[in-house]
Amino acid sequence: MFRVTTALVLAASLLFASLSSAQTSDGRPPANEFVRQIIDNELQAEKNDHSHWMLRLETRKSGTTEVREVVETKDGDLDWLISVNGEPLPEDQRRERGRGLQRLINNPAELKKSKRETDEDQARSQRLLKMLPGALVFEYGEQRGDLVELKFKPNSHFRLPSHEAAVVHAMEGVLWVNGRQKRLVELSGHLTRPVKFGGGLLGHLDAGGHFYVKQEEVQSGYWELAVLDVDMKGKALFFKTIGVQEEMKRSMFRRVRDDLTAAQGANLLYQQVRTTSKISFKTETAVSSHCRRDDCSGRYDSSPRPSDSDKLLVIGRCEWADTAAALIIVPLIVREAFRSMRGRACGCC
Repeated sequence: MFRVTTALVLAASLLFASLSSAQTSDGRPPANEFVRQIIDNELQAEKNDHSHWMLRLETRKSGTTEVREVVETKDGDLDWLISVNGEPLPEDQRRERGRGLQRLINNPAELKKSKRETDEDQARSQRLLKMLPGALVFEYGEQRGDLVELKFKPNSHFRLPSHEAAVVHAMEGVLWVNGRQKRLVELSGHLTRPVKFGGGLLGHLDAGGHFYVKQEEVQSGYWELAVLDVDMKGKALFFKTIGVQEEMKRSMFRRVRDDLTAAQGANLLYQQVRTTSKISFKTETAVSSHCRRDDCSGRYDSSPRPSDSDKLLVIGRCEWADTAAALIIVPLIVREAFRSMRGRACGCC
């Protein structure tokens, strides 16, 4: 929740932006007001969306490409690492990971901690998303059917309430939205100037860093993150380099039960990985799903149980499973920056 002072700052900024751009000649609302409507609808849709999905996750970071199967459950997200740089895991690594990850899935305290951290990330991301109409000045671009382009640049009258807001305020780029459904589609931009933390004493992000985020309608009325591409650089305390370069793709979405438990999800994930285990992951290949839209009962538990060597299961935080978090990549950038400052490793799943 916003504190009253922050809410007043954002309200004043939004009022300024609205007054500075009168009603457009074609009857559309001012661009910043239109963005506010889109964001309000986006956040409301997120709040009302209790769906869970199984999907394919591919990440590229530090020269390494990893492919995972992911299933969302009410207890948290489970993921199964199936290949690294196009090659399946060797048997000894599968067994080693299996023993450690199986202990994790049976640890309620760890599951609760992971979910709490995910919820905190989501709340922070939603606060940042709400800042957009105040921190940035939008103007209409072209229109392609339902898709509306909005170009943005920093609002010089915006007061910065946090480090994350400082990064948002330095962004310039383009936002594409679905005007009919009032959903965010694409966000691309770059830092127009260096962003300093603690007046530069704690570190900074270099100008020119860029990002690209895209979400897609994976089923009628359901939108999910599809692509994330981030490339940010800078310096931190004691001259340690900050490097945030990551690409992520999410595909092959299949709906699962909204009340799916971690145990049911683990069994479902095992079945899916067994089905895809012979597929080469050097190129994306479509596979059949064990969870069709009309066939998501709890009968997964009646399937043969995998051996310990096959249980490559983990409950963890998938950084960009939440759409609001993905559409504002600032939490990742700032979190990575401050982790680098403290010399801590990334806590990604």
